[in-house]
Amino acid sequence: MEKTPLIEALGIHKRFLAVHALNNVSASFYPGEVVAVMGENGAGKSTLMKCLAGVHIPSEGEIHVDGKAVSIPSVNRASELGVVFIHQELNLSDNLSVGANIFLGREPLTKLRLIDHAEIRRRTAELIGQLGMTFTPDTRVSDLSIGHQQMVEIAKALSQDARLLIMDEPTSSLTQHETEVLFKLVRDLRAKGLCIVFISHRLAEVKEISDRVIVLRDGKNSGELPREEIDHDRMVALMVGRELNLHDKEHGTAGDVLLKLQDVQIAHAPEEKVSFELRAGEIVAMAGLVGAGRTELSQAIFGIDRLLGGAIEVAGQPVKIDSPRDAIATGIAYVPEDRKQHGIIVEMPIRDNVVMAGLDRYQNYGFVQQGRHDQVATEAKEKLSVKTPTILQEVGLLSGGNQQKVVLAKWISLGPKVFLLDEPTRGIDVGSKSEIYEVIEEMAKEGAAVLFISSEMEEVLRVADRILVMHEGRLAGELTGEDMNEERVMQLATGTN
Repeated sequence: MEKTPLIEALGIHKRFLAVHALNNVSASFYPGEVVAVMGENGAGKSTLMKCLAGVHIPSEGEIHVDGKAVSIPSVNRASELGVVFIHQELNLSDNLSVGANIFLGREPLTKLRLIDHAEIRRRTAELIGQLGMTFTPDTRVSDLSIGHQQMVEIAKALSQDARLLIMDEPTSSLTQHETEVLFKLVRDLRAKGLCIVFISHRLAEVKEISDRVIVLRDGKNSGELPREEIDHDRMVALMVGRELNLHDKEHGTAGDVLLKLQDVQIAHAPEEKVSFELRAGEIVAMAGLVGAGRTELSQAIFGIDRLLGGAIEVAGQPVKIDSPRDAIATGIAYVPEDRKQHGIIVEMPIRDNVVMAGLDRYQNYGFVQQGRHDQVATEAKEKLSVKTPTILQEVGLLSGGNQQKVVLAKWISLGPKVFLLDEPTRGIDVGSKSEIYEVIEEMAKEGAAVLFISSEMEEVLRVADRILVMHEGRLAGELTGEDMNEERVMQLATGTN
């Protein structure tokens, strides 16, 4: 006898004005399985999930729960049906306790119609125990790591008797250990009969955790893969429908030293002194666990954070960098980890984003040279193949990959000597990643020095000419040649070398 799906989407269409985001998409989800939903940015996977979770109402099609057609006009209705969506940007109140967050808006009441804080603590403790966590119901969420905040979101879902748990990029900000803890929990929940929907761009993780993969492309069904057929090439083929440049990197010849750090000290680890060099034409990856100090070091080099000691040279000349303005003037560019918060202004068009870092270069006696702005932005758009018909397009309406190209274009237009790239492919699909790698490799070929910070081992090994590994604020080691492998990176990153 064929099993009835827990929830089923049948012929779903979703239109946003002229955009046909979902075009006749169907998908089934069964109890006791982990299903990965994959696709490039803009493929429709998040839109489909939001239709199931009551965030969007389908333009056409039906949703069935336990074999019966239902309407899901709101998040509350989805919750009543057992569908809970844990978004990539966690929806927690930092100033409240764990228990208050879990039961916010659903607080149990005493006979006097007052909030029953004792009951909240009791039920929260029970949920925390189920998840194997050691923090208490009264712990403030702001005092928890991102991984533990993720667990609070899952506890909240379980408190709502979730049957279908949708997790959007759940590992994007987690350490390796936190990811392992999360995957163990996912397997435990699957064993208890929950269906877990796992949205991720990390193909290795999808292969590890998924029982089945559903792939969307351009708002349509592209295909499905059962457990035994899940591999990298099949997933990529279904997602992109085109050949990608996934060749091994050609290692060029390193040129002159463009960035030199000598005994640099930062507030993250004031007792440590960091020294290294970046040369023209090379891509140096910086690996390490979350909290190792990679971001803090790059921000100090760029003048966002203050150096406590040490010296920096750019192209052989000592420099004093007290602000990002100083860094830009010396020829250093910085691509931050969070592009939407710190890399672009989403409400502004591509043109204005591209020229914002060099406005003083595109003015004449204080007057804006609009024609020059248009020229610079158009050249950058074409060079980086930003997919948009016009430079007047709002950046916030672009895909994640194209937004990142705009961030890179902003700096490339200035011709810097040194690029500091912090997680430059975070939240970007496999097709866009390949394009970003090509852009970065071209930057190096044109003579720039690139520091590439990444938590994804696969891309560290793919792009790097050398690998620097950070551990607890210090430079734990440097790897070249045959020593550039996952085992050696992890030994250094964990301090077990």
